[in-house]
Amino acid sequence: RGEDEEGGGGLLGGLALAIIAPMAAMLIQMAISRSREYHADASGARICGNPLALAGALRKLQQAATMMPMQEATPATSHLFIVNPLVGASMLKLFSTHPPMDERIARLEAMALSRG
Repeated sequence: RGEDEEGGGGLLGGLALAIIAPMAAMLIQMAISRSREYHADASGARICGNPLALAGALRKLQQAATMMPMQEATPATSHLFIVNPLVGASMLKLFSTHPPMDERIARLEAMALSRG
């Protein structure tokens, strides 16, 4: 093999890495954010002593967000909200900073069942 062949592969590999690495980092960051949401829910439920109360509060927040969507919210600020303000059918769960609200509520309800 000549140096031309190796250099071309290195250039294409470097270009592919430059494109793929930021996307992979973003997906990892979003997965960590979702994990932190679950941890925060569990910690909040332990602190208040009533996971069902927290599940009820999340359910009310979800209903309010559905009835009155945030017009000012952007993808850059969505991680600051308790409920994902950018709910849409086309949004993939993989690209969300928030876990599905139904899953958060189900985990809290399971936590209450395991305590009682």
